[in-house]
Amino acid sequence: MALSRTMVLIHGAWQGSWAFADWRAVLHARGWQTHAIDLPGNGWPPAPAAEATLETYTAAVLALLAGIEGPVVLVGHSGGGITASQVAEAVPGRIAALVFLAGMMLPPAMGFADIIRLCQDEEPGRPFDGIAPYLERSTDGHHTAVTRAGALQIFLHDCEPSAAARAADLLRPQQESGRLMKPSLSAARYGSVPRIYVECSGDRSVLLPLQRKMQELSPGATRIALDCGHVPQLAVPLILAEHLEACLAALPS
Repeated sequence: MALSRTMVLIHGAWQGSWAFADWRAVLHARGWQTHAIDLPGNGWPPAPAAEATLETYTAAVLALLAGIEGPVVLVGHSGGGITASQVAEAVPGRIAALVFLAGMMLPPAMGFADIIRLCQDEEPGRPFDGIAPYLERSTDGHHTAVTRAGALQIFLHDCEPSAAARAADLLRPQQESGRLMKPSLSAARYGSVPRIYVECSGDRSVLLPLQRKMQELSPGATRIALDCGHVPQLAVPLILAEHLEACLAALPS
């Protein structure tokens, strides 16, 4: 398959398509066509909340892909990795490569909480809470929101301060059903798609041992190692683009 120059970007929890704005400018300057989606039930764009599930997320991305010609590089940031995996399972022939940005590259039928428990068993006493202490829950328990202080401390600590402040202010409440998801994947479909894992050593949300555990449980991904926090597309956008392009160019055609 020829190297695709089209990239579809899937945001993580509490975010929207805005999460890739700075990186998209870098990518466009390097000759990429990009499409960033607003997943349903995440507060962006401002509209009545739709149901947030892995099924609705996958359907939204598939609808976007229906209007795009040719194969795409599908990128999932953080929790967006779960949706990216499920889309690859649904339409493997449309995906030139699957990229996880500090993403949740989960094995079939496992949730992120299962990964945390495995790491806690291996390193008793080490905290893997990430953003959890900074979450505010709705009175009905159906939504969570990230405090501004938590976003700056856990997600955006190594980003340029004004850019970090803008991003923190754009976060919105998200339905819990859109976070607590487990993919249904097969070796024949999902497993046929080339995968790249962008590992972020300074990540305070999806800590490095969690990233390594997911790579261990889902072997076969090419690793890109970056010295940055949870949002490489904002903290080191040019470095991310350069490393990713080199890695994509090296994939078997």
